[in-house]
Amino acid sequence: MKIVIAPDSFKGSLSALDAARAIEKGVKKACPKASTVLVPSADGGEGTAESLIAATDGRMVEVIVSGPLLKPVKASYGILGDKATCVIEMACASGLNLIAPSERNPMVTTTYGTGELIKRALDDGCRNFILAVGGSATNDGGAGMLQALGMKLLDSEGKPVGPGGGELSRIRTIDDCDFDERIKEASFLIASDVQNPFIGPDGASHVFGPQKGATPEMVDVLDRNLAHWADLIELKTGIRLHEKSGAGAAGGIGGAFQAFFPAETKRGIDIVIEYTGLREKLAGADCVFTGEGQTDFQTASGKTPMGIAQEAKKLNIPVFVLAGSVGRGIDQLYEHGVSSVHSILNSPMGLDEAMERGAELLEFTAQQVMRTFMATKF
Repeated sequence: MKIVIAPDSFKGSLSALDAARAIEKGVKKACPKASTVLVPSADGGEGTAESLIAATDGRMVEVIVSGPLLKPVKASYGILGDKATCVIEMACASGLNLIAPSERNPMVTTTYGTGELIKRALDDGCRNFILAVGGSATNDGGAGMLQALGMKLLDSEGKPVGPGGGELSRIRTIDDCDFDERIKEASFLIASDVQNPFIGPDGASHVFGPQKGATPEMVDVLDRNLAHWADLIELKTGIRLHEKSGAGAAGGIGGAFQAFFPAETKRGIDIVIEYTGLREKLAGADCVFTGEGQTDFQTASGKTPMGIAQEAKKLNIPVFVLAGSVGRGIDQLYEHGVSSVHSILNSPMGLDEAMERGAELLEFTAQQVMRTFMATKF
């Protein structure tokens, strides 16, 4: 019996690889002779680099870059097994997780560190890039990233503007004379499920600004500033970002990629499926185990279990989702290949205990689901 095990990470508890190993232990307890194929997965957020590195026998490179508040942070990027493709998780340089809740302020947070990561990878010889842009702390329209790569954003006196979304309104000139020439030689694949435009009620500032620390007053200022930035970009490049789908991703960095980089955007899970070879590994499988920390209505928007199930459905392979917690709206998942959803909590417990016991709970639940599957199959 062949079992494919392809979970996402259980954030704060288990990496995707650790989760896969815990599920494998449970499966083997129920069926010792089962042949298991581990495919640690991700959807373009945290864990994407780890998943692709594991799948391609690549390596991680640690560097010091500027964090969202320009304080030095330890970040990393992955070089895949082909030694030419770089995978960067924006959150490790410009992420919300890098600053305390009391310091979150998208008026001043910057994507400069993300640009530094790209520059360092270019120095390493990388020309193919995969950018996972989830979890950002920023709303600067990618301005900081562009500055780190040599673009000059100048005010009315010809001086560089400062960091953050609050400074965008001061920009009068976009000078790209020193913009890194190597970018033209490269390709950028943006892993993002966000379809929001650059500005407006559905844009970056209004939809994502509050979770990054923006007050209602800040949201209005940030939206106006992004509109000004978009006007300048249109004058410079002829590309209108204002209503463009996906331009609002990660505080508008999606728009910067669309305007200034040879870039295309795909669902994060689709990129991971391609690079991990999941489609080939599903061949001949009897069932699939996947999972994530929280499964609810948002899972259907392109998160890991949804993407895994869609691929398995093409081959009529049943899919079991194991989740730290199960919320509302999971019924829609059954239309896309999910056979059943199981919470791994087996008794009343707090979040801290559940996270600490994650591997144990995942192993136990996988064993029970596997026993049920075997009873129905045979």
